[in-house]
Amino acid sequence: MTEEILDVLIVGAGLSGIGQAAYLQQRCPHKRYAIVERRDAIGGTWDLFRYPGIRSDSDMHTLGYAFKPWVHERSIANAPAILDYVRETASERGIDRHIRYGRKVVRAAWSTADALWTVSLELSGGGSETIRARFLAMCSGYYSYDAGHAPHFQGQEDFTGQIVHPQFWPEGLDYAGKRVVVIGSGATAVTLVPEMARTAGHVTMLQRSPTYVISAPAADGIANRLRRVLPAGLAYRLTRWKNVLRQQIFFQLARRKPDFVKRRLIKATQDAVGDRCDVERHFTPRYNPWDQRLCLIPDGDLFEAINSGTASVVTDTIERFTETGIALSSGDVLPADIVVTATGLKLEVGGGAELVVDGQPVHLGRTLNYKGTMFSGIPNLSSTFGYTNASWTLKADLTAEYVCRLLNHMDATGFAIATPVADDRDAIGEEPMLDFSSGYVQRAVDILPKQGRIKPWRLNQNYFRDLVTLRHRSIADGTLRFSNPPAAALAATPAARLHAAE
Repeated sequence: MTEEILDVLIVGAGLSGIGQAAYLQQRCPHKRYAIVERRDAIGGTWDLFRYPGIRSDSDMHTLGYAFKPWVHERSIANAPAILDYVRETASERGIDRHIRYGRKVVRAAWSTADALWTVSLELSGGGSETIRARFLAMCSGYYSYDAGHAPHFQGQEDFTGQIVHPQFWPEGLDYAGKRVVVIGSGATAVTLVPEMARTAGHVTMLQRSPTYVISAPAADGIANRLRRVLPAGLAYRLTRWKNVLRQQIFFQLARRKPDFVKRRLIKATQDAVGDRCDVERHFTPRYNPWDQRLCLIPDGDLFEAINSGTASVVTDTIERFTETGIALSSGDVLPADIVVTATGLKLEVGGGAELVVDGQPVHLGRTLNYKGTMFSGIPNLSSTFGYTNASWTLKADLTAEYVCRLLNHMDATGFAIATPVADDRDAIGEEPMLDFSSGYVQRAVDILPKQGRIKPWRLNQNYFRDLVTLRHRSIADGTLRFSNPPAAALAATPAARLHAAE
């Protein structure tokens, strides 16, 4: 067992973790840091998921980092292209030399007396390791790597075909000429269906209820034209702001005029599929736009598959599996050789690690989210959680910037500890962290931190407001409390020695 003390320990070597490291190197170059990654590869989501057609459901001009231009023709990119982008970012900046693979965080215990986190790691090759750090940046995403949401269906043991969950896609699965049923209607399902339909005998998307689907060009024509006449960095920044504005305007319009937006979305779908599909039944949700995340499809690929007859949509509920397919509540039976259960993710905060503060276990579901970056009562810990109504990395970038501002503020003022404190929970109020009706969100309400009804405990889900708050407003807002450990422990911190010298 080894033990060391770092200034910052970043958990996760995916899009968020690499971004946090890049900002840390640029804005806090004196900080000693490491990244621990439970798997043996960089990339997080973009390396973990291997199902056919996996791609972004946001444009890469906003899903990419603010500091690294996306220079490819396709704005809605596939996983290999995104993975190359993340790897290149890490390699260019030497971040990859700070990554320690095969290390899963199982416990993180904070000691106020020492102003340190003691992080217990489980090694993939067996054994354990301990790292101590002054600040812990949780960049491990929002879902469990160990299990997806996989409901048990009556009779599924009788099915003689193959049942596959997208999160654990078997290498080399041959579906050419096969009858495939994809259960689900979310982002994964609408990605899988058109891709598998290229070679499968037929693909049926079986959904309990419809989802809003919106088509967008895979290539951003404006971005590509700008890149041909302007420096890459400037073209990227202009495109990024264009797309941020478009995302925010569309979201606000959907919230303020939901019926209008609903009509436009449904009409666009009707125009795309004509009489090949019952749009009222299969593409008209009972909820308003952005009560759940919209599903983006590049170049209308799902609609093309439906129009070509290689794919179809069925809206019904499952009665049971049979030996050769799925029996529906309506009495219909869907024959299948392969069933893909695109039934969602299992949400998880902090990678499922046990958190302890001064000997007391922490239940994240009882904490409040502070500025969307930290949690009430937990010192020196940040958590990266992206937007649900826009690209994930927009918020991840702002969180990384804020962490650097916070660390520099602590150095400048000589404080070793920063803790968001919720003094009056009754006045602050308490609401679910995510205002989403999606099943995967509702299943996780109890384990997710809460948000308040007032700032700074209120989640904005608004890039422009967060930009002002996290990039420009004072770190010392009265809610984030700064302190120091006892003098003996304090003397061990570089920040404290600097402050004492002043």
